Amino acid sequence: MTINNDFDFLKSAQRTIRLEQEAVADLDSRLTADFSTACQLILNCTGRVVVTGMGKSGHIGNKIAATLASTGTPAFFVHPGEASHGDMGMIQPQDVVIALSNSGESGEVTSLLPLFKRLGSKLISMTGKPESTLAKAADAHLNTGVDQEACPLNLAPTSSTTCALVMGDALAVALLEARGFTAEDFAFSHPGGSLGRRLLLKVEDIMHSGDEIPVVLPDTTLSRALLVVTSKGLGMTTVQDNGRMLGIFTDGDLRRAIDQGVDIHTATMADVMTAGGKFTTPGTLAAAALKVMEDSKINALVVKDGDQTVGVINMHDLLRAGVI
Repeated sequence: MTINNDFDFLKSAQRTIRLEQEAVADLDSRLTADFSTACQLILNCTGRVVVTGMGKSGHIGNKIAATLASTGTPAFFVHPGEASHGDMGMIQPQDVVIALSNSGESGEVTSLLPLFKRLGSKLISMTGKPESTLAKAADAHLNTGVDQEACPLNLAPTSSTTCALVMGDALAVALLEARGFTAEDFAFSHPGGSLGRRLLLKVEDIMHSGDEIPVVLPDTTLSRALLVVTSKGLGMTTVQDNGRMLGIFTDGDLRRAIDQGVDIHTATMADVMTAGGKFTTPGTLAAAALKVMEDSKINALVVKDGDQTVGVINMHDLLRAGVI
């Protein structure tokens, strides 16, 4: 093996990308009614989808299983070599098997075909050879064949694995749409991600409640109200009378009062508060509360349950919770 120090790396990369683009573009012409059959088999499945494949096909299969699982189709990957040594016990008659092999003749995969048939599990194959052993044994075959690998030797799985990955995505998205899978459903599969926090977290999960709610009376002087604002650390206070919400006093109200030359020792909350004020409810999604605050250009919201004030939420709470 001789290294060419003058090799044009950029030209090589451009060739690889072009060949893989062409291979993916050709996938459309390879779609048949078997794709719809495969989707129906999975939609009607009362078990789980089991994905298997050897070598590079196995790596792609692992990703397909993960994509299916995160978009509403319970799925997992089984290594075909391990399946022959005990892991077949993970596959049940009610399951649907998706088997990947570019040649359709991988021994580790084809050796499992009699076992799939004996179990009665439905089989979807994903190969580049419609006349192969695996393709012919399947209840539905997805053709991921390519005319040429991006590898200049036409040996290393490159274009073919890309096409298999795209076909897997096409399958997952078609199933997602057929099920009416929503962003909130997606969030339940990704509770640790930013989307999960945005779509699952509610105001009641992060609001300040009970004694943490700053409260002053309408006749409280501005100077005394400022002590409450400072002690509660929320940059605001509610103004209530016998539990009835009258308004809110924020840093913005303070700036306006100072600009107007108000005497902080004589002015009362009734003089300087914002009457009414924006509010949200405990069951509101935190992301929705954030939108209200952004649209209104405010930093805090009162949380009300009916006529009762039950909490306060501010931008810092949303930031700490990862909603922002």
